[in-house]
Amino acid sequence: MNLSKLKFGSTIGIIGGGQLGKMMAQSAQQMGYKVIVLDPNSSCPCQYVANEFINAAYDDQIALDRLGALSDVITYEFENISANQLQALASKYNIPQGYQAIQLLQDRLTEKQTLQDSGSNIAPFLQLTDYDDLVKAVDSIGYPFIVKTRFGGYDGKGQVLVKDATHLDEARQLIQAQECVAEQYLNLSKEVSLTVTIGTNNQITYFPLQENEHQNQILFKTIVPARVQDNKEQEARNEVNKIIKAIHFIGTFTVELFIDQQNQLYVNEIAPRPHNSGHYSIEACEYSQFDTHIKAITGQQLPQQVTLLKPAIMMNLLGRDLDLLEDQFAEHPEWHVHIYGKNERKFNRKMGHLTVLTNDINETEQKLLKQFEGR
Repeated sequence: MNLSKLKFGSTIGIIGGGQLGKMMAQSAQQMGYKVIVLDPNSSCPCQYVANEFINAAYDDQIALDRLGALSDVITYEFENISANQLQALASKYNIPQGYQAIQLLQDRLTEKQTLQDSGSNIAPFLQLTDYDDLVKAVDSIGYPFIVKTRFGGYDGKGQVLVKDATHLDEARQLIQAQECVAEQYLNLSKEVSLTVTIGTNNQITYFPLQENEHQNQILFKTIVPARVQDNKEQEARNEVNKIIKAIHFIGTFTVELFIDQQNQLYVNEIAPRPHNSGHYSIEACEYSQFDTHIKAITGQQLPQQVTLLKPAIMMNLLGRDLDLLEDQFAEHPEWHVHIYGKNERKFNRKMGHLTVLTNDINETEQKLLKQFEGR
C-alpha cells in the first residue's frame, strides 16, 4: 500500500485517549504534527497533550465525522471500536490501518481461525456456544484449558482457567453470558512478544523480541532482549510473516507468543496497535514503537531496523505500585518514570510505567523486584 507523505503541520486524529493515545500524540507532535483526540472520558490522559479534544462516545457518528473532517489521517489506540463503524469511517476518511484487522481481531474465534488458516502455530481451540461444547472441550482438548469470551475482555477479564471438573460451572456461567473459545492451556517456560511496524511499500520494521511476565493476567514486567535461545527471535519473525500475509496491517502492532517447556513457540494473540510490552522502546531504542507508528500512518520511510541502544527492563506501575513507590521516584534518577495522568487511582489499574537501561539485566531485575516486594 502506498501512502502520500503528510506535510508538517498536518493533523492526526486519534480514536481513544488513553495512555497509548497520549504517547502516540507526543511522538506525532515531536514530528511536527497536530493531534485531535476523541474519547468519552472527559479526563482521559491524551486530552492533556492533544491540540484539540472531542469529548464524545466512540459510536457518536456526528463526533466521528467531525474528527474525520478535521484530520488528515486517523488512527486508533485500541481495538474495541465497532468494526462496522470503522469501516464506514474508512470509506470517507484517510484511515491507513483500515478496518479489517479490527474486524478479525476483536472476535477471538475469528482471530484463532485466521491464525490457523495462515499456518501459524497455535494451541488447539474449540468454539463454545453451550454446555455441550464445554463437555466436548474436555474430551478433545483435555484439562487444563482456558475459556475466553469471544468479544471484549483484557488483562485477564472475561476468561476462566478450567483446571478440572470443579471449574466447569464457572466456565458455564461465562458461556451463558456470551459465546466463548476454549484453548489448550500450555505449560510455559516463557511469554514473549514481537512488536512490528508496517509502512508504505510493504516496509517492515521489527523491534527486538520482548520477554514478558504477567501477574494476575496483567503485564508486570518486560525484559529486552528476551532471554531465550538465539533462534527464537527468527522463529517469532517467521510466525509474524505468516500473519502479515493473512491480515492487513499499517502501523505498529504486537504479536504475543508463548514458549512451552518443550521449547515450542506458539502464537497467542495479536494487538493491532502499540502495546504495553513495547513501552521500553521510548528510552531503549533509537525509535519508539509510537515513533514508527506515526511514521507509518503519515507515509514516511521507516528505518530498516530498530536498534536496541541498551538492554532494558520495563515495569508497569499499577495504583498499588504508586502507593508503594511514589516517594522513591526522586531517589532513582536511573528510573525513567512515565505517569499517564489518570485521575482515578485504583489498586490494579495501570497508572504508568518505568524503564531502566542496564548492562546487567539480571542484577537490575533483582534490585527492581525488591522495590516491588510490598505489592
